[in-house]
Amino acid sequence: MPLYARLVRYGFRKHSTYVAAALAGAFTNSVFGVLRAYILIALWQARPGLAGYDIADAITYCFVTQAFIAPMQLFGGGLAIPERIRSGDIALDLVRPAPLQAWSFAEDVGRASYLFLVRGIPPMLVGAAVFGVVVPGDPGRWAAFMAGFALAVVVSFGWRYLIALSVCWLIDDRGVAVLSMVLTTFFSGMMLPLHIFPGWLADVARSLPWAAMVQLPTDLYLGKAAVMETLAFQAFWATVLLVLGALATRAIRHKVVIQGG
Repeated sequence: MPLYARLVRYGFRKHSTYVAAALAGAFTNSVFGVLRAYILIALWQARPGLAGYDIADAITYCFVTQAFIAPMQLFGGGLAIPERIRSGDIALDLVRPAPLQAWSFAEDVGRASYLFLVRGIPPMLVGAAVFGVVVPGDPGRWAAFMAGFALAVVVSFGWRYLIALSVCWLIDDRGVAVLSMVLTTFFSGMMLPLHIFPGWLADVARSLPWAAMVQLPTDLYLGKAAVMETLAFQAFWATVLLVLGALATRAIRHKVVIQGG
């Protein structure tokens, strides 16, 4: 089996050992999804047609975005790099036969795949059972959504990888991790659809990489976005973040402070 395929499998199996934690996370995501749904229902009853969504679209948006929390790691983390920098084990990672970035990405794909199945699908099933959700009937829309979802995983990894490497210079990642969580939660569309942001704020939010993690793949699911334009935007930010990650990886080989080693 090729190296990267083995790493994807390793990432999947590694996270599948924590079944109880994953199921607890799925339950939590489902409960908060129900609470969010009632809030969005009240908002759309007061403002029918807001952001081009009807109530069914708003409910579906709620549960699709709940399903994205774990695969996209929207609240941060998911990579072991900060801990390995603090322990000094990063020195071993940098001399492996595979590049650190590619190695980490392959493992993260396995993690995202497992968490999508165990923590992503249950909230959607709960939403469908309790409220009813929009289900695309067009195979083309499903294909567009899956492509958008895959690119969203890449964008999420690219951003979190940069945050993880920042420990090499910042020593402590807690501050930047909190900042990252706030930016991701607000500008990704996790809290509310970016389309309801006012004026210039909506334009800015939709042009940032976080929109590619949640808002855009969800719009592809709902059929509310131009497919090729949306995928091109996601691919652009995925490329930018991966290139920056490669440059940052190269930089830590030349100048890095490793705690403990």
